[in-house]
Amino acid sequence: MPFRNRGSPRLHERCFLAFDRPKLGTTLVFPLTHARAPALLVGKSTSRLQMNIREALFDEHSKRQTMAIVNFIGGDPVKFGELMSIFFEDEYRLTQRAAWPMSCSVERWPELVYPYLEQLIDQLTRDDVHNAIKRNIVRLLQFIEIPDKLLGRVYSNCIDLIDDVREPVAIRAFAVSVAERIARTEPDLRNELRLIVKKHLAHSSAAFRSRAKSIL
Repeated sequence: MPFRNRGSPRLHERCFLAFDRPKLGTTLVFPLTHARAPALLVGKSTSRLQMNIREALFDEHSKRQTMAIVNFIGGDPVKFGELMSIFFEDEYRLTQRAAWPMSCSVERWPELVYPYLEQLIDQLTRDDVHNAIKRNIVRLLQFIEIPDKLLGRVYSNCIDLIDDVREPVAIRAFAVSVAERIARTEPDLRNELRLIVKKHLAHSSAAFRSRAKSIL
């Protein structure tokens, strides 16, 4: 007999994910908290689980949803490319929401980002993007080997972010870490970075000061 979780009393508030198991003939039904159907389509087995990334981003903006998208991508360049297509559409709300799973995916699978890296770096100089976009781009730069040809641009962008007190704390803190990695083997760059960080240290947040310890 099928097993049903009775955690939700009303049928219209439940969505069903049915997993056909030919050997057991078991159907699993999970209650969800939203009346709207999730952006998941299930085929004949769990290996064919599909997600509409666009609908998933639109439906919910949360850590749970973000990690569901990351797990669905699973290091697959094609699925990651779908996420990036949405990110670069420049639709304000979806681009903002796509930035989080993008960053978390790159943290797990750094190689995914390289086809899009130059475009992402270009976003750091824009004044018309949501802070979440810059924050997640600078964050993901911590997890990758930046190609030599882009080191100068990334370092310069990070210095500008660190030196701009209008930028949110998290963006500036991540920028400190990225710039420090680049400057580690370049004494001149390291001295420049140290001077800029010192200039802001007295009026900075705990997060900024914590990141600055490796430089001072």
